[in-house]
Amino acid sequence: MATLQGGSLLDIGGQGPAPLKDYFNLHITDTQVIWRWWKISLRTESRNTKPGELRESHSDYLEDSRLQSQVALVFGPRILQYSRDLCRGQGDYIQRLPDSLILTIMAHLGLEDIAQLAGTCSRFKKLCSSEEFWEQTVRMHCGTVSAGMEELAEELGWRTVFFTNKLQLQKQISRRKLKNEMVSAGLQVDSMIKLGDWTTETKHGLN
Repeated sequence: MATLQGGSLLDIGGQGPAPLKDYFNLHITDTQVIWRWWKISLRTESRNTKPGELRESHSDYLEDSRLQSQVALVFGPRILQYSRDLCRGQGDYIQRLPDSLILTIMAHLGLEDIAQLAGTCSRFKKLCSSEEFWEQTVRMHCGTVSAGMEELAEELGWRTVFFTNKLQLQKQISRRKLKNEMVSAGLQVDSMIKLGDWTTETKHGLN
């Protein structure tokens, strides 16, 4: 999994494609590309094989077609292209921010901006339609979210709640509350009837 941390631009590891069992790591810093590999094999002659490491400058990596082929083989063409972009100074850092931080940034955008953001890539589209985003938006606009509204959001979704006008929202919450009360009352009556039947049967049994 790629991470963003200090001078580290990319740090990703994984096992090579079948039939390979070897483990690989690609680490790109501000100045270097570091390629590491660990030989994984049940063969006796491979048990004492030490891990390998290759370090290159960004410019050398861009000229090293052999290493780029290995990166593409293990991690795929998307990571290969991304590693090239990083070495050219063209990395997309926003894409690499964690979801929680992006959601915090999105909280300061207008709905028109959110609509435009959703059209930029599949990840942002998913975030812009997520329950986390719409719950965050509802809570920011409403200030106080009642228990009834939370229950309605669980049933209909936070996005639906946001786009429902206040009057309709109150009606739906009231209907839901009334329905729950009727169900609760029905269960109580049913329990009383069953209890009465049980009491009658017990009395007959004693007699």
